[in-house]
Amino acid sequence: MSASDSRPLVNVIIPAYNEEGGVGQVLDDIPREAVSEVIVVDNGSTDRTADVARRHGARVVHEERRGYGQACLAGIAAMDPAAEIVVFLDADYSDDPRQIVSVLAPILDGRADMVIGSRTLGRREKGALAPQARFGNRLATSLIRRLWGVTFTDLGPFRAIRRDTLRAMNMRDTNFGWTVEMQVKASLLGVPVTEVAVSYRRRIGKSKITGTLRGTVGAGVKIIWTIGYYWVVGRGGARLHSPQARARHEREPIT
Repeated sequence: MSASDSRPLVNVIIPAYNEEGGVGQVLDDIPREAVSEVIVVDNGSTDRTADVARRHGARVVHEERRGYGQACLAGIAAMDPAAEIVVFLDADYSDDPRQIVSVLAPILDGRADMVIGSRTLGRREKGALAPQARFGNRLATSLIRRLWGVTFTDLGPFRAIRRDTLRAMNMRDTNFGWTVEMQVKASLLGVPVTEVAVSYRRRIGKSKITGTLRGTVGAGVKIIWTIGYYWVVGRGGARLHSPQARARHEREPIT
């Protein structure tokens, strides 16, 4: 994106832990005319993830404290101060980076402040989304709809959000609860949010979550705990954010 372009500057954040096999292909497929910078957060990798990312044009940030959310937080801290929108994308090549344009469109058109790339609504390669992931998605999104009246179909990591909206959320989770925390806080704040269909394929390499029993159980427990925690906080009337932040998000969400 050129400096003279009047569109908001977009940064892409890619958390990565031992993803040397996929991160280069992800970076090669990102439509660079749509974004101003790509940040790969090397989350303590023991392989060549960081070297591959640099060779394929990304700025690499190192975060040794393990955890998906921790890596995302490090990426946010490293963003260009002028960037107004952030896209989160995984490094395993399961999502199609070329669809960044579609994910950004509702924000650029003024129809939403946050967009979830829904794998459920899109085309999926057979076996790409594990049964435990499909079950967890259904359970979590059903709970969000029941508790806050906001409809989501997926907790997919491929998403875009306005930077000021993200700042108002005061994101805290450092691991498996990151995506659901963002969606719950969007519900609490009344953030204008929508979903777009994205395609999904088998990832390159082994999943750190659904690829192990520990990861699957840990992710499931953390997701349900996060939903329960914010339900209790909300019922107790606690203020998650400043009055100024709440005033920014008085519009009804798009579902």
